[in-house]
Amino acid sequence: MTMSTASRTNCLVYLIGAGPGDPGLITVRGRECIARADVVIYDYLANDELLSFARPDAELIYAGKVGGQHNRAQWQINELLVRKALEGRIVARLKGGDPFVFGRGGEECEALVTAGVPFEVVPGVTAGIGAAAYAGIPLTHRNVTTSVAFVTGHESPGKKSSDIDWEGLSLGSGTVVFYMGVKSLPHITENLMAHGRRADTPVALVRWGTRPEQEVLVGTLADIADKVRRTGFKAPAITVVGEVVRLRKTLRWFDNRPLFGRSIMVTRAADQAGEFSVMLRSLGARVLECPTIAIAPPESWDDLDSAISRIDTFDWAIFTSFNAVRFFFQRLDAAGRDSRALGACRICVVGPKTAEALAPYGIRPDLVAADYKGEGVIEALRDVPLAGKRVLFPKGDRARDVIPTGLAAFGAHVEAPVAYRNAAPDALPAGTIEELEDRRIHCVTFTSSSTVQNLAAILGENRMLHLLEGVIIASIGPITSRSCRELGLQVHIEPQEYTLAALTAEMVRHFSAPA
Repeated sequence: MTMSTASRTNCLVYLIGAGPGDPGLITVRGRECIARADVVIYDYLANDELLSFARPDAELIYAGKVGGQHNRAQWQINELLVRKALEGRIVARLKGGDPFVFGRGGEECEALVTAGVPFEVVPGVTAGIGAAAYAGIPLTHRNVTTSVAFVTGHESPGKKSSDIDWEGLSLGSGTVVFYMGVKSLPHITENLMAHGRRADTPVALVRWGTRPEQEVLVGTLADIADKVRRTGFKAPAITVVGEVVRLRKTLRWFDNRPLFGRSIMVTRAADQAGEFSVMLRSLGARVLECPTIAIAPPESWDDLDSAISRIDTFDWAIFTSFNAVRFFFQRLDAAGRDSRALGACRICVVGPKTAEALAPYGIRPDLVAADYKGEGVIEALRDVPLAGKRVLFPKGDRARDVIPTGLAAFGAHVEAPVAYRNAAPDALPAGTIEELEDRRIHCVTFTSSSTVQNLAAILGENRMLHLLEGVIIASIGPITSRSCRELGLQVHIEPQEYTLAALTAEMVRHFSAPA
């Protein structure tokens, strides 16, 4: 197979180790190469989240397993890599773990060399290291062992001879890590004990290591195979054999976090879910981002632009959300003005997050309402002389009339232009319904009335109630909780302070409480 000079110049294959599962474990270089690629060919064990680093126009090709069987044989993958490269394209070959540790990366590179295709190998965190670390098992420890061996466990018990040096592995005192060895576990344990390894040697199996669904099963060489059979423990998993397994009791850190094993659905807008998701993931939760709300500009900017053109006539401006701040200053900028235009206008905000949103514009609020509701703003301004004063209140299209009505009662003249809309998406992200139907979601969070109302609109009220039956409902505050109850949902979690941090803390308390 030959290629033209142009193709030879343009083509390149990156062989990238995707790590063992946690998308955060991919290397910086790995991310860069995915972002450069014209084609991404990915495996069963490579986390799908890594595909978000690919260009929108990149061709994505799955080369993993379908129905438990390999989608493509290795020779077919080799040919696919060569063919795509010879088209003059940059190819990212995304492989679980490290491509050169039981990843058959060497075979793929040999095929590329034969075809004259240039390539680069980007190492990754191999499963044996990553899964053991996330299980709290150091593979080496100065007081326990200073050696470790990585061995394939994918040997058939019926083979006439083994390629594994069982005697060397058994008589040494080091740690042994077996890859792909769940089905062959009886064969592995029997051989280790037959060649001199003590029957009480501790063993740990780590399934889906580094992921939120990680499972760890601990036993000894004598009983681990029976435990696997009785519990139905399945692949993919790595097996760690050695005295270092005993350290898990002390060093366990990942799967004992307060929200570990909980699948939580976040319904915030896609561009605002990140902060909340990070909080939950740091506590061990598996997060499913399912935006039921999209923040959009109003149907017309006329009212807000008109108010901005008269900004020097207002005595107060009230901001009750990050979005109100964002859209107000976008339109102020569109008018060719900046924060200086506010002049002597005093600023009232709801909560510290809204105050933080003003900081980039060099503004510190004069008043921060302690209660994160419209009623809190009224209370905060109760002792402020407002009779005859003009107040600007840029709001969302679904904002309640509490603030305009309450301030009007104080004699203020309130102008409340719509600064943004809460729009409902046409459908939920792929896989969301399946997750709910299969009862894999433990908790659904709602951070505004719009998030729950839109979910009901998308699914239909009856279907929503059916899908959320038995699911813990976490609401950020009483207004959102009221919307939940009006739709027939029982609210299980509601913090006293209406912030994401407080909601997260309340969720931890709920799931940590004795059953």
